[in-house]
Amino acid sequence: MVMSAVHSAILAELNPLEPLTEVPLLTFHIGSWQLSLTNHGAMVLVAMVLLLVAVPIALHAPKRVPRGFQNLFETICVFLRDDMARPILGHDTDRFMSYLWTLFFFILTLNLMALVPSEKILSLILSRKSHFGGPATANIWITGALAVVAFVMTHVAGIRQHGVVHYVAHLAPPSPAWLLPLIYPIELVVLFVRPFTLAIRLFANIVAGHMVLATILGLIIIFQNLGVAAVSVLTCVALSLLELLIAFIQAYIFTFLSALYISFSISSEH
Repeated sequence: MVMSAVHSAILAELNPLEPLTEVPLLTFHIGSWQLSLTNHGAMVLVAMVLLLVAVPIALHAPKRVPRGFQNLFETICVFLRDDMARPILGHDTDRFMSYLWTLFFFILTLNLMALVPSEKILSLILSRKSHFGGPATANIWITGALAVVAFVMTHVAGIRQHGVVHYVAHLAPPSPAWLLPLIYPIELVVLFVRPFTLAIRLFANIVAGHMVLATILGLIIIFQNLGVAAVSVLTCVALSLLELLIAFIQAYIFTFLSALYISFSISSEH
């Protein structure tokens, strides 16, 4: 009876969404405003600091034949510029590469940091529960903020290229006059659907991956069987490698679509 009660208590604590939950770490007041630094917000700050440190290190005293981290960094940058952005943006590529590189490496860093169970590691080190960590890109507010930045960047680029009047007037593709009252509202809806899909795609993929990992590890607690534990651990290792690939793929897709939307806004056919 005692073991059954303990088992029931453990199952009650099993929550696959726990690693994805946003938890306030610090709360402070500015006048009547109450602001909180959450675990996901902290991971964003950590990613920013890591990039501010790692990128200068990679670019410091560049060698004619790059090796190590510099070689990896330059290879990714060249790939994004020549094989991803240039076929889409053409001669305008260099104008937007700083933004696209920043976007890719920022999302990639957040995705890779999410694979490290920092909250569990800190809990073991500190001997108390820690909430510092978690997948920031599994927070719809963070992916939404990235999508809003992409949305603003897209339309600012289009307006600078064509001017406000021309850009707004030609949002809809060339069509017969009688179709414009139908097509123009649809195009307006599409403009706002694009950032929404950017945010949801990144958010959903990261959430799904972490939920699956948490659920499979939870099978160890549910069955309390050595065979199930061995299969669960091996499956989690395989899925973690898959999540590593997904971290790169999702960063690439977000950057690719952002470049594509920018190309739509600055194209001469706009």
